[in-house]
Amino acid sequence: MPLKIDLKAGEKFIINGAVVTVGKDGRSLVLETDAMLLRDRDVMQAEEADTPAKRIYFHIMLMYIDPDNRTVYQPIYDRLMDDLARGTGLAEIRTALGHIRRDVERGLFYRALKTCKAIIAVETEILKIAPQSEESA
Repeated sequence: MPLKIDLKAGEKFIINGAVVTVGKDGRSLVLETDAMLLRDRDVMQAEEADTPAKRIYFHIMLMYIDPDNRTVYQPIYDRLMDDLARGTGLAEIRTALGHIRRDVERGLFYRALKTCKAIIAVETEILKIAPQSEESA
């Protein structure tokens, strides 16, 4: 049975050890301490991981939400990162991959996911252009 709690703006509460404050507008939440958080729009299903950057994102997400099995996902993530780094000549992508690697090594998975989303956006644009250039050849 779900639990419904009514909270006032500025009120603090704790969920599984994470201190959370209700924002001044009464509609937002502020995480005051480190906590694992993944919004619905940040969750990727396995079947959605259909490009190199999306596969990287998916494995970072798995390492983040399933820390007990991180050693299972880490080697796959490492291989995917190496493959994309070797497969791209774009300096921006290589730089972003470096930031992702650093963040994952430091356990900053949410930040790594955000950076990976930027790579996915670039990848999406490239994939939109690629079929058009093939047709004109």
